[in-house]
Amino acid sequence: MSIGRIVTLLAVATLGVAACTSDDGAGPGLSPVEAVGAATYEYTIPLGAGEALDAGTPLEILPGELVTKVGETVRIVNEDDRGHNVGPWFVGANETMNQEFTSEGEFVGDCSVHPSGQLILVVEAA
Repeated sequence: MSIGRIVTLLAVATLGVAACTSDDGAGPGLSPVEAVGAATYEYTIPLGAGEALDAGTPLEILPGELVTKVGETVRIVNEDDRGHNVGPWFVGANETMNQEFTSEGEFVGDCSVHPSGQLILVVEAA
């Protein structure tokens, strides 16, 4: 992967998280958390997911719409050898992402592991 591609992916990931944590109420608040116990929602991207996508196989690893509540958590384990966009997050190859939903809002973002190509994240009051 070229340095330019890596910089672009990092910029997109940063902008996606920034959009979700804005103070204008447009998107839900998200906060990284340590992996402690079970998450409210947990999804695993298996090894070979990227190759399956390259071959035209649609993947439905996450739902097209995830409705959560403030205080709940999500964990995405990426066992694949490439990173994936999952709504407001970019989860790198062989990485695990843990987030807590800290405020209400909605976010629509690209999702490489859902046939629709997007993930709608809705965070409601607890």
